Amino acid sequence: MSTPTNTGDASASYYERARLWGLWGDRLFKGLSVFFGLLVLLIIAGIIIMLLIGAMPALQQFGFSFLTNAEWDPVNDEYGALVPMVGTLVSALIAMLIGVPVSFGIALFLTQMAPDWIKRPVGTAIELLAAIPSIIYGMWGLFFFAPFFADHIQPWMTSNLGGIPLIGALFQGPPIGVSMFTAGVILGIMIIPFIASVMRDVFEIVPQVLKESAYGMGCTTWEVVWNVVLPYTKAGVVGGIMLGLGRALGETMAVTFVIGNAHNLTWGLFNPGNTIASTLANEFNEASGLQISSLIALGLILFIVTFIVLSLSKWMLVKLGERQEGKKT
Repeated sequence: MSTPTNTGDASASYYERARLWGLWGDRLFKGLSVFFGLLVLLIIAGIIIMLLIGAMPALQQFGFSFLTNAEWDPVNDEYGALVPMVGTLVSALIAMLIGVPVSFGIALFLTQMAPDWIKRPVGTAIELLAAIPSIIYGMWGLFFFAPFFADHIQPWMTSNLGGIPLIGALFQGPPIGVSMFTAGVILGIMIIPFIASVMRDVFEIVPQVLKESAYGMGCTTWEVVWNVVLPYTKAGVVGGIMLGLGRALGETMAVTFVIGNAHNLTWGLFNPGNTIASTLANEFNEASGLQISSLIALGLILFIVTFIVLSLSKWMLVKLGERQEGKKT
């Protein structure tokens, strides 16, 4: 009669050890999760502190005028962030005006209209575009797109759009190819695969029964997309657009190749310009003294702009989620 008792004791002991190991495993998993979560915050805090310390001499020297001064003169130690800031925002805006509609069309075609035999190769090609290094885009833009744009596209745009009141000044400039507009076009091409991939993925999660019901009621493809697909996936669409915007704001090498790298503040999009990232790439290696501090201040500004963009995207996603929950209830 002792054998069953021993067997029962051994089984209870085994389950007790398993329970203890499970408790320790849960504690270890929780501790590691908290550690890595706090580590991200510590890294971000370290970056901010480093940028603030490095930028302090320039901020103390120039004050708020650093944001409004368009002068960038290393010889006389006179620095202002206005030109790189404007260049960063304008090139990103041009990229979004090009990239978002094209990405939406690609995602719409792949998920709603493309036959099965073409979905996979086109989808793979879009993903391959995202894998191309940015410097390759810059080289292609400098040696192929910029000359082609200067010879064939820019003259037509200047002659047909340059005379329009108010906006005509935007399309004026020498036909040299490298310009703010060229940088925006290259950025637009670069962000297309990121936005299109996100849109395609979120469009594919729409329940088929919703689309079939809309088609059964006589809706056209566009009506299904506008009234069913987009309302169902708008949070993901906004997230994809913000992902592309963040990519456009921080791009360095491709922009450096084609923007012209000139600290000039003009209305013409066809004139050379500069961005924060391209300024850092061009001058940081040879900078010294107050110039280094000014460049770090530019990096701090780019960090703040990116943080604001990501915060706005998160706020928009939260608001969209609240609206969807409100409609469900």
